[in-house]
Amino acid sequence: MRDRQRFLRIARAASACLVLAGCEGVQSTLAPTGPQAQHIAQLFWVMVAGSGAIMLMVALLTAIALFAPARRRAFLAGDTVVLAGGLIFPVVTLSALLVYGLVMLGAGPGRMAASPVGIEVAGERWWWRVVYRDAGAAVESANELRIPLGRAVEIELSSDNVIHSFWAPRLAGKLDMIPGRKTVLTLSAETAGVSRGQCAEYCGGAHALMAFNVVAMPPNEYDEWRLREFQPAQEPTTQQTRAGKALFLSHGCGACHTIRGTPAAGRLGPDLTHLGGRISIGAAILATNEASIAQWIKHNQDIKPGNLMPAFDIFSESELLALSRYLASLR
Repeated sequence: MRDRQRFLRIARAASACLVLAGCEGVQSTLAPTGPQAQHIAQLFWVMVAGSGAIMLMVALLTAIALFAPARRRAFLAGDTVVLAGGLIFPVVTLSALLVYGLVMLGAGPGRMAASPVGIEVAGERWWWRVVYRDAGAAVESANELRIPLGRAVEIELSSDNVIHSFWAPRLAGKLDMIPGRKTVLTLSAETAGVSRGQCAEYCGGAHALMAFNVVAMPPNEYDEWRLREFQPAQEPTTQQTRAGKALFLSHGCGACHTIRGTPAAGRLGPDLTHLGGRISIGAAILATNEASIAQWIKHNQDIKPGNLMPAFDIFSESELLALSRYLASLR
């Protein structure tokens, strides 16, 4: 008996931990940083309050039906109570919630977007290809979106492989990415900082580790960052980073990855032109630094099983250091 009680306590504690983990701030729908997410959070709390009130009312009526004297509970069997509680109340309540939800979620930032910022995001296996366009020119990034504060952002979503779902809980609702179709998600941010997003539709393989970051920046910082992003990669300035660049080019890394300003022009994997300036690598798994880049190159199949990049254990320690230092310097 004691073992059973101990097991039940552990199970309850584990369940509570899982619930609390889902409320963690960087990826919580209950910590919105944009208008659309605020509407979703407000709708959630209205529905929680309403359903809680209805649950208490039903519990009270149930208690009356079970424990009250017969003369006091007799009214529950009347036609008026059955009609009002079983038909009129649900129809009125659900209709009101439907109208409220449609009005609330239809009042997002897309309505007031005069000149939205356009970003294209393609769901790959299992990472995010991010494309910025400017006056006919286009540059790519990966697993990270940078957006300006206070402006509507239209994100064009697509996939050429399987169904993915783009979800940045603190900024907006989720929207599926259907192969062969393009959908548009409009959002905006009111608070500077980093929000975490996730693929919300099982897409096989490394789906659970297919995340991304959204960085909301003040407009002047965003403009400066965007200007740098359209520039080619910096040339290495030290002997070690020059050796790292030579290793990158001589070992075929450019067959899958692009580094603008070099012969590397692969399209299978993420563009690495400004890799060192990103918050994370591996689709928001590891913080970007020399050590994590080296770890990813050599052990990526252990870190993210099923991803399409083979593990490279062919480099010596000195070569791996030079290669990771070069990639980390690309800002």
